[in-house]
Amino acid sequence: MSAMYDRSAEWLRGFYDRRLSAPPVLDLAGGFADGRRFTQAWQSLRDEALALAGDLPSIPRFHELMAAQADISANDARDWRMFVLKAYGVEIGRNMARCPQLASLVRSSPDVLTATLSFLAPGKHIPLHRGPFRGVSRFYLGLSVPMSADGLPAVTLTIDGIGHRIGDGEALLWDDTYPHEVKNDSGQWRIALLMDIRRRDLPRGLQRVSRLLVGVAGIAVRFRGIG
Repeated sequence: MSAMYDRSAEWLRGFYDRRLSAPPVLDLAGGFADGRRFTQAWQSLRDEALALAGDLPSIPRFHELMAAQADISANDARDWRMFVLKAYGVEIGRNMARCPQLASLVRSSPDVLTATLSFLAPGKHIPLHRGPFRGVSRFYLGLSVPMSADGLPAVTLTIDGIGHRIGDGEALLWDDTYPHEVKNDSGQWRIALLMDIRRRDLPRGLQRVSRLLVGVAGIAVRFRGIG
């Protein structure tokens, strides 16, 4: 990642860390009650994602959307492609139109700030890294996850040293400012829904700061364009 991005992310994490204590994995029911609606609809969401997978070259790699993420996206010549429907409160209209079921759920869930379909290539390793912003939590829903010979999902999300193997229709809510990495130990693509969820458990002062930061990020999305 760029030096400026790294310094900014480190400062922002420290700012929140001094004011907020939370575990790596969060309570889904308490932290994102609408998550149940997404998990109940996972098969419809999978079908929309599989339709997109028929034209993977048209979906940008993560570092093509954010150059600062090249260290974790362009690290091993294997693709990590991201189909962004919403980014920091800004809808990507043409992408929302291609996934009407997912778009409907996103629009009816006001705490969803960012929604992305993540396509992870066979053998892809996303190395250890940390997210910058503790004002949101990360929702991960498996949509099309390859299985390994042991009968478990072949993709491992490791958060703060603990591995999580999340299969089709299974979800996890977690704090992505903890060190984490992902490895696809299969010969197939993995598709998952990744969403950033507004945190409601923040102290009042941090809530105001988070709203400001999300708003600034949304302005940047509009200015640069994304998707």
